Amino acid sequence: MVKENFVQLFEDSFHNNWSLEAYTDYETKYTMTYAQVAEQVEKLHLIFQQCGIERNDKVSLIGRNCAHWAVAYIATITYGAVIVPILQDFRPDDVHHILKHSDSKLLFTADYIWDHLDENELGQVRAVISLTKFKPLAVIDAALPVVDDETGIKLTLTKELISPETIQQLFDRKYKGNFNAHCVKYYHKDNEEIASINYTSGTTGFSKGVMTTGRALASNAMFGRNAYAANNPSGKLLFNTDRMVTFLPLAHAYGCAFDFLGNTTAGGHTYFITRVPTPKVLMAAFAEVKPTLILSVPLIIEKIYRKQIQPMIAKPPVSWVLKVPYLNEVVLSQIRQKLTAVFGGCFEEVIVGGAAMNAEVENFFRKLKFPITIGYGMTECAPLISYTHWSQFVPTSCGTILDNMEVRITDKNDEGIGEIEVRGDNVMLGYYKNEEATAASFTKDGWLRTGDLGYVDENGNIFIKGRSKTMMLGSNGQNIYPEELEDKLNNMPYVMESIVVQRGEKIVGLVYPDMDACDKAGFTQDDIAAQMELVRKEVNKQLATYEQICAIEIQAHEFEKTPKNSIKRYMYK
Repeated sequence: MVKENFVQLFEDSFHNNWSLEAYTDYETKYTMTYAQVAEQVEKLHLIFQQCGIERNDKVSLIGRNCAHWAVAYIATITYGAVIVPILQDFRPDDVHHILKHSDSKLLFTADYIWDHLDENELGQVRAVISLTKFKPLAVIDAALPVVDDETGIKLTLTKELISPETIQQLFDRKYKGNFNAHCVKYYHKDNEEIASINYTSGTTGFSKGVMTTGRALASNAMFGRNAYAANNPSGKLLFNTDRMVTFLPLAHAYGCAFDFLGNTTAGGHTYFITRVPTPKVLMAAFAEVKPTLILSVPLIIEKIYRKQIQPMIAKPPVSWVLKVPYLNEVVLSQIRQKLTAVFGGCFEEVIVGGAAMNAEVENFFRKLKFPITIGYGMTECAPLISYTHWSQFVPTSCGTILDNMEVRITDKNDEGIGEIEVRGDNVMLGYYKNEEATAASFTKDGWLRTGDLGYVDENGNIFIKGRSKTMMLGSNGQNIYPEELEDKLNNMPYVMESIVVQRGEKIVGLVYPDMDACDKAGFTQDDIAAQMELVRKEVNKQLATYEQICAIEIQAHEFEKTPKNSIKRYMYK
């Protein structure tokens, strides 16, 4: 059981790192020290008071990664309210639904998102606050009585009462120009209470509100800080000299836990990528910031591999040398050095999570001896379930189960593969206002059903085969894991991405071609179709008889994806 109180972690960080730089918006170079963050947090607490927000009220937050996003999150948590992070890629209708379903009383939003929301569809929201300078965008519940602390007179909530000017006056009146680290004292909400509600961005089309405790968030943050001490030979900790480039969406549990919470509570410096994180943007940021730890999703790593490494190693001289003992080590060393420089050259390791890693890409990085590792988690575990430092990582696994978590495999088939179930500090309380879904997600003896299929070896390494909801049954009763077939399809030339579906007894591959590569090759539509048929035949050589792909259907557009770039499988049949 984690000992640290979640709110206390922030309080301690402000006390210990007061003068250090905390956040930087990379593109504008806008930077806040821990002292400035603490001051702005206090001003947001005054806004909460003016709006009549009470402990355990819900506060929603939506926008791109930025320093003010982080400040709004911390202010909500340290006030004792419940934060509801909303992925910025959700459609306005989805945002309206979440605001209503979560019973949110206050909304922090980016201006460009507010332009597309309907003021009449915000449910119980009393006021809307811009993430730009924290100015009020709207007051919805104008009849709400607010009591002035100094006069005791009841006032009507207006934009003026929560304007930056009014809040500054209240702040000056309270602290009289003497706000310092000793002033930072927060309400220490019990770790077993709800701290956040995260609405999933899953691939099944149904978004549920995951109720996450302070215990789970503290557990993940502390693991992010202390993992190195237990898992690598250097015994290195996340510390206040660490630098992180944050490009994963903070509204998603993975990026939030480690890019943001872990680094902030350790006193590190977080650089936020405030625009679309293209490889070009990220490479520039890595080169300048030189991060000490990098968190990524497979899509980024696979793009770097396919666009930069694969063309290099496919050239005849290089491909030939890679087959020659000793000489291949020289080439691999040179590639490793170039790749290390691409990521800034100062990182301990690259941690990949959020989705399965392509097997070919993983194998090459391991052959390269590149410091990369793959973890496993889910929003319902805030998010971490397993991780191993790259130096001890077992290929094709997802690391070992965390010390404060347990895992078991149920309903095993003849191959020993079954559903992965977990329990421990990181597990959610359930789904907000959804008892039916909560009951379906837990066993009678309290284990969380992950919905993932896999097995655990004798050393505690977790291996995932696929999702229980996507597993297909062959004509003779064999289990077919579409993710494994997609992995092979995605490794083929001229294939950008794919999903595999079952129609009756036939297995069909839906493929979106790599149009850049096809254009460079001068392919016509007929040529692309012929190439995809070659792909099908080549992949089938690698598959068992019962897994054979009967046809490939070419998709004209990229597949619809969740904000973490997982394909929305439910949309394709």
